[in-house]
Amino acid sequence: MKAFLVVAVAIGLASFVAAEDKKADPVGTWKCETDIMGQKRESTLTIKKDGDKLSGTMTWQDKKESKLADVKMKDGELTFSAERELMDMKFTIKYKLMVEGDKFKGKAEADLGGEARAFDIEGKREKKDK
Repeated sequence: MKAFLVVAVAIGLASFVAAEDKKADPVGTWKCETDIMGQKRESTLTIKKDGDKLSGTMTWQDKKESKLADVKMKDGELTFSAERELMDMKFTIKYKLMVEGDKFKGKAEADLGGEARAFDIEGKREKKDK
């Protein structure tokens, strides 16, 4: 009976750990919506994993693409930055996103002409075709 209880607890813990890992998995393609001063802007975030290293790209509404830098995932929080070029201006946008299942919410921050701006961003993971 004791052995059965130990096995049941071990299976329960393994299931909990697997569910927790799945809950905070950032890998995939995400459709994003950013609220910039009352205007909704769409973009596509793609996160890949090679071993322990995360990488990815952000494709903006104007179809320009930026490679992500400093991509990290810790305790459900995905952080990275992307350089954006818009009307002869280059600036870096820093992201902090809380990933929960197939959704995330967070903030994007950029220094635009010496003025710091913060924007809300949300995303949903695209479902893979089977």
